[in-house]
Amino acid sequence: MKAVIMAGGKGTRISSVASDIPKPMIKIENKPVLEREIGCLKAQGFTDLIITVSHMAEQIMSYFGDGSDFGVHIEYFIEEQPLGNAGALFKLRDKLVDDFLLLNADSIFDIDFSRFVDYHRTKGGLVTLFTHPNSHPYDSGVVIADGAGSVKEWLTKEGVRPQWYTNRVNAGLHVINPVVLDMLDIDADTIGTVVDGKIVKADLDRQILKPLCGTGKMFCYDSPEYVKDMGTPDRYEAVCADYREGRVQAKNLKNKQKAIFLDRDGTINRYVGFLRDIGEFELLPGVSDAVKKINVSGYLAVIITNQPVIARGEVTVEQLTEVHNKMETLLGADGAYLDAIYYCPHHPHKGYEGEVVELKIECDCRKPKPGMLLRAAEDFNIDLSQSWMIGDGENDVTAGRAAGCKTALIGKGDFGQNVTVESLLEFTEEKMGV
Repeated sequence: MKAVIMAGGKGTRISSVASDIPKPMIKIENKPVLEREIGCLKAQGFTDLIITVSHMAEQIMSYFGDGSDFGVHIEYFIEEQPLGNAGALFKLRDKLVDDFLLLNADSIFDIDFSRFVDYHRTKGGLVTLFTHPNSHPYDSGVVIADGAGSVKEWLTKEGVRPQWYTNRVNAGLHVINPVVLDMLDIDADTIGTVVDGKIVKADLDRQILKPLCGTGKMFCYDSPEYVKDMGTPDRYEAVCADYREGRVQAKNLKNKQKAIFLDRDGTINRYVGFLRDIGEFELLPGVSDAVKKINVSGYLAVIITNQPVIARGEVTVEQLTEVHNKMETLLGADGAYLDAIYYCPHHPHKGYEGEVVELKIECDCRKPKPGMLLRAAEDFNIDLSQSWMIGDGENDVTAGRAAGCKTALIGKGDFGQNVTVESLLEFTEEKMGV
């Protein structure tokens, strides 16, 4: 599979770090960011590369040459004048025969590309976006998908968005079937020419990706792996620190992950019994700060919650999704995020008015059974023996122990847990130097 790397940007926001070299050549721990990207691709067998260049192109081309010194084959497309961030794709159409990776050269990432590509092929769409949560969804473009991962909406950071939304942000990594380029009303021959006094350009998001929303042809690949734009001096310093500390490499899903699994009701939000009304959802004091500590600790933050209200017919899946959107929005406003949410919709006892009969079953996912934790472990390659289950009741502790996790209890009681949550937080803060 070919990988197209867009390396033509000027990087004006990060010019104070290095103004005399193109942005992709800025060094992360003594190695250009573009070289790190190429190394990540090469290590996974993606060695056929096209790099689009413009600003200070000669520096990139002289450094990497034909790629043979780096174990890859590189072709270049030189933009003599700006074509927009998708113009080069139309000019390269004859070289793009099959699905290809489209990546930005100004991001640091370390992801399992084979897993990403396999997901794309399984879904059978034209485009798959790599999406992830971040600590500032309120000023990021947010992608809204259905339960199957098909993209329904793309909310810009400047536009109007609903009150509650999922924290799912486009990370700038894509798998694209080139057929999508042929579906657009864009004449490739006009790109780069002057029409009505303006150079004709092509925009990736506006003209290619966003029109696919709601068509069932574009999907999200949600992953907690490390992808960060280093476009500002502050972000650059943060990326350098993450690389030094090994956080970039550790997040690759080829490596075993660690997670802190969190119960929802009574752990994340105020316990009100069966929560049926979104207006009753309220984060507990200190929860956002605790989740932020998880986010920077190297552990994944994963919700594991029983929601029998679905089987009881008291809340629809759509209503539960909106509750979870509220949870993610409130956490995001405080700079915290969840890597995944798992819920069990089942309930074993039948005979209630309005119940959803097919969900009234004995299942393997309802706590105290460990099914949701086992599924998360499979999805994210989690080492359960190095992970924690935290909750406020016996079912949480029992499920965690059954999955092979360490366990912590909020509140009083002894259900065989390893520690109380207070002592766990003290240990985490000491380890993190907080």
